[in-house]
Amino acid sequence: MNETVNDNAPSFVKQAMRNMVRKGSKSLLHFGLTGVGFLAFIVLVAWLGRPSLP
Repeated sequence: MNETVNDNAPSFVKQAMRNMVRKGSKSLLHFGLTGVGFLAFIVLVAWLGRPSLP
């Protein structure tokens, strides 16, 4: 449909990939910390919402 618009402007995915390659380990560190934080949040919510059986 509007391929000329996409050809002129780089997509957000391409820009993000370029930034990841340029920043390297810093980007991977932030990605890892985000993943660990998300998993910790899910475990905390599951622990707080656990059913209390008699």
